[in-house]
Amino acid sequence: MQVSKTRSSFYRRLYVAWLIDSGQAATVPALIEATGMPRRTAQDTIAALADLDITCEFEQQDGERNHIGRYVIRQWGAIDREWIGQNLGQIRQVLGYP
Repeated sequence: MQVSKTRSSFYRRLYVAWLIDSGQAATVPALIEATGMPRRTAQDTIAALADLDITCEFEQQDGERNHIGRYVIRQWGAIDREWIGQNLGQIRQVLGYP
């Protein structure tokens, strides 16, 4: 099945936001491990969440330096988080993620 770049980009953002929010992959290294995407793609995808009105912020761990911490989703905007959870199989299939 041929998937448009628009759809795959949209699904990638939804999936990354879901991984962060669920706590399964709240750091760039964890996203890379969970998806196999390159570091730059993971970083760009996190930055692009704002385009969907998803508020994602980096939360520094207390007492840590050098950007040690994790990402958290503060607001989903118009995106239905429950829909993502119910359609994870389809999203992973479209993206070719495990």
